[in-house]
Amino acid sequence: MMAESDLRILIVEDQTIVREGLCAMLATKPGLQVVGVAADGDEAVRQALRLRPDVILMDLIMPNKGGICATREIVAQWPEARILILTSFSDDTQIVEALRAGAQGYVLKQDVGQELVNALHHVHAGQTPLNPLVARQLVQSLAAPRRADTLDVLLTEREIEIARLVARGDDNQGIANALGISCRTVGTHVTNILRKANVANRTQLALLMLRQGLASLHEE
Repeated sequence: MMAESDLRILIVEDQTIVREGLCAMLATKPGLQVVGVAADGDEAVRQALRLRPDVILMDLIMPNKGGICATREIVAQWPEARILILTSFSDDTQIVEALRAGAQGYVLKQDVGQELVNALHHVHAGQTPLNPLVARQLVQSLAAPRRADTLDVLLTEREIEIARLVARGDDNQGIANALGISCRTVGTHVTNILRKANVANRTQLALLMLRQGLASLHEE
């Protein structure tokens, strides 16, 4: 029986055996509930807009419509959607495109145990689960920004401080606790930072901070 506090998950995966395996694995985890499945991007868009799940676990390579196109369509119609990409090491270029399309994070297909469970909770909480090994590839693959657009020019010192904590993966409450300010104030700052940086979400901001050398994958 589903509890009100359970995370409602939509699984999008074209391979039946993988899809059923994910459903079976997540069914054993407390606090998670699979509310729907989809086998391609078209079905993913329909199911996402109908079910409005807490997190969408999205495969990238699928027939008819891939995960990137599906992510872009879902976010265009439902900007609050939380999308976690399911990928492999060889998908680094497509991960960049998926994050640009509006996904908030990604998990590797070989990490579909507790790593996946953690990533689902992190994405739902507004955090940015970036696997360090893949993140390095992503940062290297991003085009270098123009100097006039660098965040150390666009943002105030306080905004840079908050953006570093976002890049570290902290949610608003964690940032508020670290800086001794209210969660509402953090939310206002994050909204302004995303607007100034011209990015869609916290994951894109984290990658931009890493690419510009303003944050580190090893920050504590």
